[in-house]
Amino acid sequence: MSDEPDRLTRLTWGPAWLEAVGLVRGWMEEAGLATRLDAIGNLVGRRPGRPPAAPALVLGSHLDTVIDAGRFDGVLGVLLGLAAVEEVAAHGLDPSFALEVVAFADEEGVRFPCALTGSRAMAGTLDPAVLGLEDRSGTSLAEALRACGLDPAALAGCARKPGEMLGYLEAHIEQGPVLEHEGAALGLVTAIAGATRLEVVVEGTAGHAGTVPMRLRRDALAAAAEMVLAVERLARGTEGVVATVGRLDVLPGAVNTIPGRVRFTVDLRSADDGLRTRTLDELRASVAAIAERRNLTVRLVTVHEAPAVASEPRLVNALARACARRGLSAPRLTSGAGHDAMAIATIAPVAMLFVRCRGGISHDPAEHATPADIQAALAVLVETISLLSEELP
Repeated sequence: MSDEPDRLTRLTWGPAWLEAVGLVRGWMEEAGLATRLDAIGNLVGRRPGRPPAAPALVLGSHLDTVIDAGRFDGVLGVLLGLAAVEEVAAHGLDPSFALEVVAFADEEGVRFPCALTGSRAMAGTLDPAVLGLEDRSGTSLAEALRACGLDPAALAGCARKPGEMLGYLEAHIEQGPVLEHEGAALGLVTAIAGATRLEVVVEGTAGHAGTVPMRLRRDALAAAAEMVLAVERLARGTEGVVATVGRLDVLPGAVNTIPGRVRFTVDLRSADDGLRTRTLDELRASVAAIAERRNLTVRLVTVHEAPAVASEPRLVNALARACARRGLSAPRLTSGAGHDAMAIATIAPVAMLFVRCRGGISHDPAEHATPADIQAALAVLVETISLLSEELP
């Protein structure tokens, strides 16, 4: 299901996303789950516990994609969660806690300049000001919600109450090459790297490409190019940090006009929040120095800030024991990619199970996980639920 005919692009609150939500909701209901769609678009399917209102062990991920995406990122975690709950019922397991499957809205943050939107709304940490953010067409997030039949005025009602969630387990393709390199189908995530996303706006002076001497130019693109290379140089020289400039918009965008305004993004990540903060300070200073030397102005706006998150040891150990029971060796590793688990960690213990992906490729049509590895992940999730049901009252 895609917004584009020739490639997979499923942006949150768009037609393909809404269709996917409806399909998965139907599958949840066929599996006997009671479903609801909250005000931000999080789809929740629930199997009650004993008593029915008992706290829930939550499994899930997201249904939205990047542009020209692969088929597994996010979706795999939602469907594995649903399949695990179906298997629990098929095996006659009857944990006292409830089981929930969640398909979070807008993990990727592609359409609007915010990410983890649905999971942050569920955690109660989403700033209502995001409702005023606009996509490239000028549609606000609030308008996008209303177009899907959702109520932005009910945003506060998305937040879960303390104690409602026993924990959160998210299965996800690794999005990197470590598991394939080590010959392991599955991996246990010990921490998720913190991330900062910036929008950088460089203001110069547009002019005729043939009439303005080079020494008199205030070329915003030339300055931005130098800044982009400074981002790369800084990250290359700092162990434990990665940085990416993923989007660059040039105005006015004519072949014979000196660019007067450039906007670009920076994605900065590290599992060490202190190191990330120090690198960010260096980046701000470097960009400001380039702008001053070139007689331009620059503005940096933080559009996303997520601290590093440690997985909950008890949940990680339960996953490890489940792997051992299934005869699987699962190395422990850090996730450089952000996930909904980061937001949910503010209200509940979290852990993640990585599934090997071919070549470590993700956010690309070549993204692939084998049926055998997916089946192994399903078996481990079911085994983990069984182990936790033995441990928890």
